[in-house]
Amino acid sequence: MHRPVLLVIAHGSRDPRHAATVHALVRRVRARRPGLRVETGFLDFNVPSVNGVLESLDAEGVRDVVALPLLLTRAFHAKADIPAVLRQAPPRLRVRQAAVLGPSPLLTDALERRLYEAGLTPADKASTGVVLASAGSSDPEAIAVIADIAREWRRTGWRAVRPAFASAALPRTQDAVRELRALGCARVAVAPYVLAPGFLPDRIARGAAEADVLTDVLGPAPEVARVLLERYDQARSPALAAIGA
Repeated sequence: MHRPVLLVIAHGSRDPRHAATVHALVRRVRARRPGLRVETGFLDFNVPSVNGVLESLDAEGVRDVVALPLLLTRAFHAKADIPAVLRQAPPRLRVRQAAVLGPSPLLTDALERRLYEAGLTPADKASTGVVLASAGSSDPEAIAVIADIAREWRRTGWRAVRPAFASAALPRTQDAVRELRALGCARVAVAPYVLAPGFLPDRIARGAAEADVLTDVLGPAPEVARVLLERYDQARSPALAAIGA
């Protein structure tokens, strides 16, 4: 059966750790779905560009692509930047834009596993406060989603879960850490809800200076790879129209 090429669209960064993490995630996706062609394109700073990948695919005779934003929330990049880039695709290409990765219970599972990898145990949940630290956005929809994730995650047994943002919205990570400390949490952990290292994740890390635990970014977690393939499969549905159609 014909399967569209999966084009993973990453933001890009001057920080070399960003592209390395994206490529590690894509390798995990390929390993989970042998036979699926997976390409990577960047919006900025890194190569290949999204346009460059689309032109190469067209030149090869590929005609069906699922473009998947490597984003955790549906904010400006997903609503404006990426659709604008995809509209510039060669006209013979049928390009469908998949949904962003979040929210998903699998991503919450990945966040929790990162906490355990950092030294916490399930027995610590009732006494530990967690800061769900996002990059931040000026888009109210994206901010609301982060707050919803924090509320749902709190119901799994953590003492408290507070959202925080590295940019564009408040509170900042350090303020959320202090709030949880004042609440009486025996431990405070910061869980970055970000996919790859870079400028804003580094800001989150600095804001976690007074926390007891700081986890790694989500990166190439197996749960992230599973969500990515779920979004690809959903986008293959005939009910989703091609970009520009």
